[in-house]
Amino acid sequence: MKIEVLFPELSNIFGDFSNIKLLKESLKDAEFVYTNNFDRPYFLDNKVDLVYIGSMPESKQELAIKRLMPYKEEIRAAIENDVVMLATGNSLEIFISHIMDGENRIDALGLYDLYAVRDYVNRHNSHFVGDFEDIKIVGYKSQFTMCYGENKHPFINVVGGCGLNLNSKQEGIRYRNFFATYLLGPFLVLNPYFTKYLLRTMGCDNAIAFEKQAIDAYNHRLDELIKKGRFLMGEHG
Repeated sequence: MKIEVLFPELSNIFGDFSNIKLLKESLKDAEFVYTNNFDRPYFLDNKVDLVYIGSMPESKQELAIKRLMPYKEEIRAAIENDVVMLATGNSLEIFISHIMDGENRIDALGLYDLYAVRDYVNRHNSHFVGDFEDIKIVGYKSQFTMCYGENKHPFINVVGGCGLNLNSKQEGIRYRNFFATYLLGPFLVLNPYFTKYLLRTMGCDNAIAFEKQAIDAYNHRLDELIKKGRFLMGEHG
């Protein structure tokens, strides 16, 4: 099994790199390929079982878009060919139409017909619960951006918390085997049932590392969030 970590020197904030630590503990025989932002993405020329990219500062996000732009049609083709990809946090925005930063428009890869708007004055912070197929998803958000437009390929249906924007009941993008979500931190650690789903999508039936403890923590967190019904951690605006 081979997993590519895309631009790890750029996308390593909010504890997102713990997703890779969990996969390393769960897949002892897997090979991990780390592609820096000067190199051509490995998955464009080689078979991989998963491509992962995590959250990054806004300046690094723009650099990542610039580095990937020459390959956008190859990336589109890889997604159409069912390469498994997971993007967490604001790396989701790399794949949409564009980002508005005041009057400045930053063109992204344009694979999905959505756009994001940055608001540095107001940061949105919240807990999240949602539904993906028969799996409850939990997580956290801390972001300066909101995403707008018609989302033809939603990932998660919102149960509590913020979707792509404050008025949206859809969170993230899921198309074929491409998964992107604004949820950040150790997304796979927090969601053991989704992690097992992702592994099956990759063709692997391995148990995840510390599975019992992860499921116990997940159940406790889910119960507390639903019971309390409080999702906002910091007002937006």
